[in-house]
Amino acid sequence: MSQPTEQPLQVAYSPCPNDTFTFHAWAHGQVPGAPPIDVTFADIDVTNGMAQRGEFDVLKVSYAVLPYVLDEYALLPCGGALGRGCGPLVLTRDRATPADLAGRTVAVPSELSTAYLLFRLWAAAEVPGGVGEVVVLPFHEIMPAVRDGKVDAGLVIHEARFTYRDYGLTCLADMGAHWEDTTGLPIPLGAIIAKRSLGAPLLRRLAEAARTSVRMAWDDPTASREYVLANAQEMDPAVTDQHIGLYVTEFTADLGEAGYAAVRGLLTRAAAEGLVPPLGRDALAFPGA
Repeated sequence: MSQPTEQPLQVAYSPCPNDTFTFHAWAHGQVPGAPPIDVTFADIDVTNGMAQRGEFDVLKVSYAVLPYVLDEYALLPCGGALGRGCGPLVLTRDRATPADLAGRTVAVPSELSTAYLLFRLWAAAEVPGGVGEVVVLPFHEIMPAVRDGKVDAGLVIHEARFTYRDYGLTCLADMGAHWEDTTGLPIPLGAIIAKRSLGAPLLRRLAEAARTSVRMAWDDPTASREYVLANAQEMDPAVTDQHIGLYVTEFTADLGEAGYAAVRGLLTRAAAEGLVPPLGRDALAFPGA
C-alpha cells in the first residue's frame, strides 16, 4: 500500500540571489527527507505584510517584523541573512552630511524592514530633528528615484552596495557600519519564520531542510546558477556572485549564539526607543529545539 503524498508547504521568499541560492536545492526537491514546498517570489515589503496577515506556512521576512508576528510564527535558527559589512546604505546625489537629511524626503524599501529600523536608530543619533517624509518604494526603484531627484535620499539594500556608483550616487552613511561600531554584533537583516501550528517535529524538519539546502549550495555553487540568474532581475553575474558571498554566511546555516545576540540586541534596542513592541521572554526560542 503506497504512503499518502505529503502536501507541499506554501513558502514565500524574495527573488534575490541570496534566497534563490540558499533554497535552490530544497525548492527543487533535492534535499533528502525535506518537506515539499511551493514557492512564491515576493519582495520583502510584501512578505512582511503576508506574515502580519498570517499568510503562507514559511516566509522570509525582515527581523524588524518579528515583534509583530512571533505569536503565530516561530523564528527558524537558519536560512536567513546576517553578516558583517553588509548593512544598508543611505545614498544621495551629492555629497552630504547626516545633518543635511533633517526634514528631507527619504525612500525606504519597507517601513517594517530591518534596514529601516537600523536607519531609524542611526537617524535618532545622527540627524538633528529627524528626517522629513518617508516613502516606501520597491528596492530596485530607490536608486533611480534618488538619481532623478524624486527623493532627497534613499535607503538601499542588497546588490545596491555594488552598483550605486553606476547611478552617480554617493554613500552618505553605512547603517551596518554604525550598528557594528556601536554594538560589535553582526547585522541581522532577513529571517526565516514558520507557523507554530505546524508543530515541533515539522519545524525541526524545516530547519534541517534549510540548513542542508544552503550547505548543498556551498558544496556545488554551479547547481543553483541557472535558478539564481533567472530570478536576479537582470543582475550582472559578477554582482550576483558578490551578493551571494556577502549575504549567505555562516549565520545562514546556523544563527548560533552571536546571531541570536544580534537579533535580541536589535529588537531590544528598538523596543527601548519605542520603535517596536517589546519581545516576550522566550519569543525567539525555537520550538523544535
